[in-house]
Amino acid sequence: MPEIVRRRLSTLDQRFNPYSWLITLIIVVVAGILRFAGLDKPKGYIFDEVYYPTDAWDMLQHGFEWDEKVNGAAYVVHPPLGKWLIALGETVYGNTELGWRFSTAVAGTLMVLILIRIAFRLFHSIVLAGIAGLLMTLDGFQLVLSRTSLLDIFIGLFILMTFGALVLDRDHYRRRWLRALERGYDPEKTPTVPLIVPWWLLVAGITFGMACSVKWSAVFFAPFFAALVIVWRVQARRSAGVRGPVLAGILGDLGWLLLCFGLAIGVYLASWTGWFVTDNGYFRHYRADNGWSEPPVVGALLNLAHYHSEAFNFHTGLTEKHTYQSWPWQWLLLGRPVAFYWSTAGNCGAPSCAAEILLLGTPVLWWSFLPALGALAWFGIARRDWRAYAIMTGAVAGLLPWFYFAVKDGRTMFAFYVMPALPFLILAVVYVLGAIMTPPGGMATGASRSDRQLIGAVAVSTYVVLVALCFAYFYPVFVGTLLPYDDWSVRMWLGGRWI
Repeated sequence: MPEIVRRRLSTLDQRFNPYSWLITLIIVVVAGILRFAGLDKPKGYIFDEVYYPTDAWDMLQHGFEWDEKVNGAAYVVHPPLGKWLIALGETVYGNTELGWRFSTAVAGTLMVLILIRIAFRLFHSIVLAGIAGLLMTLDGFQLVLSRTSLLDIFIGLFILMTFGALVLDRDHYRRRWLRALERGYDPEKTPTVPLIVPWWLLVAGITFGMACSVKWSAVFFAPFFAALVIVWRVQARRSAGVRGPVLAGILGDLGWLLLCFGLAIGVYLASWTGWFVTDNGYFRHYRADNGWSEPPVVGALLNLAHYHSEAFNFHTGLTEKHTYQSWPWQWLLLGRPVAFYWSTAGNCGAPSCAAEILLLGTPVLWWSFLPALGALAWFGIARRDWRAYAIMTGAVAGLLPWFYFAVKDGRTMFAFYVMPALPFLILAVVYVLGAIMTPPGGMATGASRSDRQLIGAVAVSTYVVLVALCFAYFYPVFVGTLLPYDDWSVRMWLGGRWI
């Protein structure tokens, strides 16, 4: 087998790297401390916690959401899995602030862990992987959602897990091709491609189904991730020397993707188990209640389909104005963050005090997202780097569909909808930081390379320190610390847009 083919199909060495795991452990511990410390504060429900923790508690009692006003099933418009995850914390700690926020803090911490490992796989660098984990750890947006009992942190976690599984599937597919060539497979003589069971792709189907079982907006990622899988497989077959690499394995690619989506659908339906096994869930017997036939299994599925039709109509018709609504083009600019909590009660040692939890991304980090995306697009074209377009694909999947709905029907939207795209935005920043630290290929001398690396390392270190300082400055409004009113006011950099 030619060495050039071996290099084209090579992937990251999978040997255990203790230093990468040490850095991972340190950063995850810091992230966990920030997310769990004082998690039961403030007391009471904040923002949309009036919905999801109560739904979760009711699901523990009844198997489905309950409306105490009518003493019957509640009509809700989001799938059950996120609420079941909230219910896990409530099972351990009861119907308390710690109980209903515990699972979101776990999910937020796990996101940091998984992002570090994905970054290490993508960049082959402990430093860049650590920076990726630090940037997410020190992001106020992710911190607030990790400490609040909403659904968005769960969909962010499962989408990130799906992307990680797809990257591992790419490695697995290329390694199997390399092994086939080493064993004597000759693409010139054999018209069929080797059978490669994509275990990680199937895992991605499961995690993607879990994402959809939290919020339907996860579906936006389906065509983008499917395109990534096909492109990566075609590239692997081309690297292996297969003639007509697109047609040679496309049926197998599509077949495995269909199975992957089948698994996702199965996971999604399983998340509705509580609704299926009870008789009093909302629309559970819609057909029978309207005098239509309701055969076993099929009838339940038809009733669920009607439920989904009604929920879809609700989402598409949601145009009611809200104080904290925002448009997608405002999100990365922090144009309209969401106030989750506000109080002026308490003694802060000043005539007037203020305590707020503001869903605000760390400004230094978030205001670097758009430049990073522009640079990422440039590097993706100039370097023809699969990592660049993989990261860009996730970012576009998490952002672009919302622009469509904003223009199409003016739907009511909020900044927390960007949560699934956040890991990809951070990876875009890390990619650019890595490029800053990487000597240009044209440099000839070792001294020039060292100077270039030194300057790049100083610039990157300065950026990370600025993010950390910015996070520390805004930390009080991420966790609801009681401040003198003037101290709170000076943190509202964009004035009325942040109030």
